[in-house]
Amino acid sequence: MRVFVTGASGHIASALVPELIEAGHQVVGLARSDAAAAQVESLGAEVRRGDLDDLDGLREAAASSDGVIHLAFKHEALLTGDLSMAGDADLAATAAIGEGLAGSGRPFVNTSGTGVLATPSVAPRPGTEADTRESGYRFDTENATVALAARGVRSSVVRLPPVVHSDLDHHGFIPRLIGFARANRHAAYIGDGANRWPAVHTRDAAHLYRLALESAPAGSRLHAVADAGIPLREIAVAIGSKLGLPAMSISTDDAPAQLGFLAVFAGLDAPTSSIRTRELLGWRPQYPGLLEDIAAGHYFG
Repeated sequence: MRVFVTGASGHIASALVPELIEAGHQVVGLARSDAAAAQVESLGAEVRRGDLDDLDGLREAAASSDGVIHLAFKHEALLTGDLSMAGDADLAATAAIGEGLAGSGRPFVNTSGTGVLATPSVAPRPGTEADTRESGYRFDTENATVALAARGVRSSVVRLPPVVHSDLDHHGFIPRLIGFARANRHAAYIGDGANRWPAVHTRDAAHLYRLALESAPAGSRLHAVADAGIPLREIAVAIGSKLGLPAMSISTDDAPAQLGFLAVFAGLDAPTSSIRTRELLGWRPQYPGLLEDIAAGHYFG
């Protein structure tokens, strides 16, 4: 099928686009700059110029495709703290794509995050695909995507964990933690570091997106989670070991100075299950887990 992919020059797409092409699909990738366009072309995809604010362009691209995978997000909002703006832009883009696909029966795979499940009402049990809320950051987009099933779209949402890791990961949480550890001369964790982060290898996540595109039932919520929850202390120890630095507990008050924008996430406890996703689509993660991937050394070149 002819698949329109937003965020086609990004981290997940660097594994997803080649997988889609190898599986026989034709990929059209959204690119907002010359550098992004060159990256999309290098992956073997056709380039469509535009961005998330070009709603007419998104609508048109969706209507002319056999399916859409929406990976793009205004990630710079993590640095500025303007998550509301990013959420609103994502909701508007989702609505435009949905309008382009309405009544067609074609697939639309959207993206959310398991971090939205880190609430007192869920923890300490693992969050599941069935956990949701009527409204809120990223839930508005999730719910709008699921609602498209009633409008003749085979819609699904893939929730990514906070850590998506591999040799393709150059700007995610692990490279950032390594950078902070080098600057601070220790690998930090908050308190006892028992809070858990779920994780997945980039290529396993990409495979789930392809499975969702090809066969996810309309209205599905899916979890791209291989490691259900790794204590942050263990992640810090693994990073410190590779850098020859100690792992060190810090207070919540000290976190902003030592971890920058990651201080908001460093205390996150969000164990997450992917049992339903594995049963529904037969997804079986094949690549190394997070701690093994850190130990492999590619993050430290």
